[in-house]
Amino acid sequence: MTQSFLKALMTGAVLSVGVASGATAAECIAPANPGGGWDFTCRQIGKIMYDIGVVDQPVQVTNMPGAGGGLAYNHVVTERSDDADLFVAASSATTTRLAQNAYAGMTADQVRFVGAIGADPGVIAVAADSEYQSLTDLVEAIKADPGSVAFAGGSAVGGFDHMKPLMILQEAGFTDITSVKYIGVDGGADAITQTVGGFTQAMTGDMSEIVSFLANGDIRVIAVLTEERVPGFEDIPTAKEQGYDVVAVNWRGLYVPKGISDEKFDEWAGKLQQVADSEEWAKAMADNGLAPFTKVGGDFQAYVDGLVAEINAMSKELGVIQ
Repeated sequence: MTQSFLKALMTGAVLSVGVASGATAAECIAPANPGGGWDFTCRQIGKIMYDIGVVDQPVQVTNMPGAGGGLAYNHVVTERSDDADLFVAASSATTTRLAQNAYAGMTADQVRFVGAIGADPGVIAVAADSEYQSLTDLVEAIKADPGSVAFAGGSAVGGFDHMKPLMILQEAGFTDITSVKYIGVDGGADAITQTVGGFTQAMTGDMSEIVSFLANGDIRVIAVLTEERVPGFEDIPTAKEQGYDVVAVNWRGLYVPKGISDEKFDEWAGKLQQVADSEEWAKAMADNGLAPFTKVGGDFQAYVDGLVAEINAMSKELGVIQ
């Protein structure tokens, strides 16, 4: 059987499925491996969209790890720029990478940011049996011997997860930030695995990424990077109350291809708003330590543009970029 004949059969099969199923199912790309924050965003928002009836078929989730979200971003911009059935999980990590020109020259205006409907508090975690009992223990160890502590995070080097411990160390008066070890992996679950396995001494990430590992007793969270303690996780101290005035929350939201129509963009914004207003999303936030943070629709792109400019300036101040 020739390859061309096989291809024709496969194409025919795909077309028949499309015709039989009626409306095309929406797809959400999670730019990381299963278990991380972007994966959480796709699966939770996609599931709730279907559960509350704003989409008529279950949302397909595609994991596309690589380059701190850059692989998925490039894929959308170059190959699916007008796909009206596609949306992609995004967060503060996305805007950080864009601010640092980490997506090979791509910019925030090459997609359309639909909105954010939750803020994921930043965390610093260690293995359950770690010698470090507090954030100060960890900071003092780094100040005494920078090479003694390595962090793992779900963003690439220079990304939002990388910046969190650097901001804390800057608050502590430590200036040699280039000596701090950081390993960027594909998603928070991989970062926790590195830390629990003893390959790194600490994990820098977000609350939603560590909830199940915390419940299982695999890790201890020594600081949450919020103004106040997170409801449901009141036993975890903030960095601020430990003497480090650092707040770093990771908004959770979506972007869509730039080439879709304004009508379709508004439709996605409306669907995301319905998720934000649902009891199901309120429960998902409570179960995963998210704080309310709703910015949906046309003005969200302006918010993202401002955020990119702010992170660019902060990255230069921290020495992450020139």
